[in-house]
Amino acid sequence: MPGAAAGDEAAAAAGGRRPTASERRRMYRDLAQSLRCGLRDASAGFSFLRLRGLRALLRALRSAAAADADARLFRHSQALRDLQVVPVLFEHSLRRAQGDAVVTVGQVLGISPAVKLSNPATDSEVALALRVLEGCCLLCRDCAAAAHRYDAVKVLLNILMTRGTLEQKACLDTLLALMVDSSENLMDFKEHEGLDKIGDLVKDTQRDDNVRCSCDLYVLKYIERFNGSGLAKKSLSTTSMFSSDNY
Repeated sequence: MPGAAAGDEAAAAAGGRRPTASERRRMYRDLAQSLRCGLRDASAGFSFLRLRGLRALLRALRSAAAADADARLFRHSQALRDLQVVPVLFEHSLRRAQGDAVVTVGQVLGISPAVKLSNPATDSEVALALRVLEGCCLLCRDCAAAAHRYDAVKVLLNILMTRGTLEQKACLDTLLALMVDSSENLMDFKEHEGLDKIGDLVKDTQRDDNVRCSCDLYVLKYIERFNGSGLAKKSLSTTSMFSSDNY
């Protein structure tokens, strides 16, 4: 039975036993299926579907973080274009709104090409997408490199300065995850004067006190984790990833 097989694999991982070849194939098949289903919904035109997809992706990441074997399988999966998570995040939930599409009479009658309608990302969707991006970067350094190609630091700093409290808190954690083992993202952070912008948030008395406190903690973590050469002193823990978030 599939449930029993999954239980055996989890028990093997918990007990420190290396999964057999057949168990690894089954684990990879299950992970790939979870990612495909999540990515399909996360790239949908409606926000409620994207939220469902992001929650599925977050569950898959949490499961992968719980076992070394699953984490390795996730890293391998990100080499396949149709299973890559980062591009979907930046092309949909983290994409800057381009304005509402206008549907003409010709398009309704089928004379002109149809316009693809898409709901703008809600606050909850953006925050959840940031948590998914955080998990991807902590589990797989290639994801941080992929995010760099989408100018991730600039995108996140814009979210930090313009969005609400929910997104700002998620943004700070994700910025740290982006820079672990990624000197390119760290250089981008310095070039965009990220630390100065976060300092401005701390000084802004009109901002939410919780956000200002989170910014203070971010500065301390930044100083603690990164040395002058721009390399992380130690990796962030993935075993406690997202433990305080309820999505």
